[in-house]
Amino acid sequence: MQSHNPPDRARRLVTNRLHRGVYALLIGLALWMALWVWSFVGGGETNYLLFIVTGFIGTMVGLQLILMRVQRADKTADDDASALSFRDWSHGQFETERSRLSAAEAALLILLPIAAAAIGMMAFGIEFRIVERGG
Repeated sequence: MQSHNPPDRARRLVTNRLHRGVYALLIGLALWMALWVWSFVGGGETNYLLFIVTGFIGTMVGLQLILMRVQRADKTADDDASALSFRDWSHGQFETERSRLSAAEAALLILLPIAAAAIGMMAFGIEFRIVERGG
């Protein structure tokens, strides 16, 4: 039986750049949240406020797209990191200001807040629709 040895730590990728898949997930979760925000559509001021919230979410998506573009335009030693698959990138190390994390852990810490907000908005939207129809 052959054992699987983890890659040599010295040869592991160390980067401070996010993989484009992390940016794609951030954008997807933001759009998912924007979709569920509109489940509260009603009359009067509600629609106006939903438009403002959607504008904030759109601004966040725009900033993520700009950050993706800046990452690609910046020619540094991490250029080979952008060509890696997400799986290979996630097995590397992510350099932060204070220490190094595994890239998978860093991606999870970055994605968790927006994922919680998107899933929470979906739950509230579903509950709102159920209560609205039932009562």
